[in-house]
Amino acid sequence: MTNTAAPADAPPFDLFDLHVVRARHLTPNMVRVDFGGDDLTRMRSAGRDQRIKLFLPAPGQDAPHLPDNSDGTWYPAWQALDPATRGVMRTYTIRDLRTAPAELTVDFAVHGDEGPASRWALRAAPGDRVGVLAPVVTENVAYEFRPPADTDWVLLAADASALPAVAAVLAHLSPNVPVRAWIEVPDAADRQELPIGTDTEIVWLTASGTTPDAIRAATGLPEGTPYAWVAGESSTVKTIRRHLVRDRAIDRKRVNFSGYWRRGASEDNLLATNEDA
Repeated sequence: MTNTAAPADAPPFDLFDLHVVRARHLTPNMVRVDFGGDDLTRMRSAGRDQRIKLFLPAPGQDAPHLPDNSDGTWYPAWQALDPATRGVMRTYTIRDLRTAPAELTVDFAVHGDEGPASRWALRAAPGDRVGVLAPVVTENVAYEFRPPADTDWVLLAADASALPAVAAVLAHLSPNVPVRAWIEVPDAADRQELPIGTDTEIVWLTASGTTPDAIRAATGLPEGTPYAWVAGESSTVKTIRRHLVRDRAIDRKRVNFSGYWRRGASEDNLLATNEDA
């Protein structure tokens, strides 16, 4: 891939017309989909929890209707599309972006036919077309994992929805950085082999909503100044952040937290308050 910089006045994100190359189950509740496309070589990623927007076709469509992004104002253009035909938009993490061949990998936490993205991922087949809004510059605003330079160790907490981001963060980190991670998955069979360093400890949890108590009970954490990244169900994330700031006395500026979904709320309702890329 030729790392050609985008023109200075070009939008930092652009739309890509992609297709499924392959899809398979990583675990019972995680589907990995690899995408290809003629202009995929223009896509960039900062690694870590790099966000993209995925556009799925509406029922009866072979490809999604994509908004105009010629001036970088894709979201108002997307809102202006007919809701009956504009399809479904969801936010996902780049799990991998490769150059040989040029492919984008996205991992989908699936939960049966509950939700259009889960339904789509479970049925994804080679040739299926999607749209993706992604960076065309490596440094961009659509990622949150930004530990300060004086960070001595990293704390990660996530559920299955944020597991792909955790995997990408671990791959990004230096192997010498101590990491303590708590990951909640639906079933023990959903555990994955993750990139680990010389001092990485991962606690896998399978009982829903138990991550805050598990972190409260943790002892023997590394010495020094931490940086915490917490993502998953909104109320659980807030509970963990409150504990880290109030009980563990971690500077709130060193605790990044993201609600990937909200119990009892639809994906569309959550998206309506979380559009940022």
